[in-house]
Amino acid sequence: MTLGTKLAWDDTVLPFQLDRSDIRGRVARLDGVLDGILKQHDYPPAVEALVAEMALLTALIGETIKLRWKLSLQVQSKGPVRMIATDFYAPEKEGEPARIRAYASFDRDRIERVPMANVGEGYFAILVDQGKGMQPYQGITPLVTTSLSDAAESYFAQSEQLPTRFQLKFGRSTEAGGQEHWRAGGIMLQHMPKASPHVQGGGSGEGGLLKPEDILNDDEGEDWNRANFHLDTVEDIELIGPSLPPTDLLVRLFHEETPRVFDTQPVRFGCTCSEDRVRQSLSIYSAKDIEKMTTDDGRVTADCQFCGAHYVLDPQTLGFEATDTPSDRDSGDDD
Repeated sequence: MTLGTKLAWDDTVLPFQLDRSDIRGRVARLDGVLDGILKQHDYPPAVEALVAEMALLTALIGETIKLRWKLSLQVQSKGPVRMIATDFYAPEKEGEPARIRAYASFDRDRIERVPMANVGEGYFAILVDQGKGMQPYQGITPLVTTSLSDAAESYFAQSEQLPTRFQLKFGRSTEAGGQEHWRAGGIMLQHMPKASPHVQGGGSGEGGLLKPEDILNDDEGEDWNRANFHLDTVEDIELIGPSLPPTDLLVRLFHEETPRVFDTQPVRFGCTCSEDRVRQSLSIYSAKDIEKMTTDDGRVTADCQFCGAHYVLDPQTLGFEATDTPSDRDSGDDD
């Protein structure tokens, strides 16, 4: 595969369907997106790996939803990594890239070398917000600590009763003549919703959790197992590239399942923070509250946890008791 072809597939999500098996899926490769996310922070390597995995899951899941605004994934944990949060913003217009951002909150002094050793008891949550005037949807499932992808699979089985499988690879990559950087690739398989009836009672998994065999009938289960058998043959280098285009990978893995691909969705790192949003978030506070937030040099500061943007604001323009507005200050400066 040429460099141009490689770049064409980097930071994209390719939707596909296996017509024989009634299974849909996504192939994602992230390169610049991960660099954009991780370079904003000084994360230990183990935390970088967790954020990279979460960002890859977000790209794969976000592209499966008919999204008008935002999909959010969140892990809350009692371990050294307290929280991992990601957002996937739908393209504003057809043909434009979707945007992803992510960050982690953690106790640096307690971080261990093995990534999942830093994730303790907690929960995995997905929030779908379709925008103004729409009621957000949130689903939560107990956190399965073998991997974040296992937690996502458990979420779809319990909350949506959709058998789902992820095969992911992520890590630091160095190509000839290039610098070391983060790269990730993965495949998501999911049984079509119409084939997933509501299941009463507990499942056959640990703690009564549902497993695919609890949800699918015999024929569906056979199709699902066959597709997963093919997925298990994928090699790490095939997932992250750059030697094999995703379309060729799908043919190699699933040629017996009649794979059909759809338009590729580009993804980029992107944050929605702004000074206006900071002001809006502070508009609920009184002048006394704003005074407590004011630094010794007479300013209120705010930092975006996702992108690291730093905002310095005049306290007299903040809160519901503000005596000035930013436009008033701008006008005064011109006099």
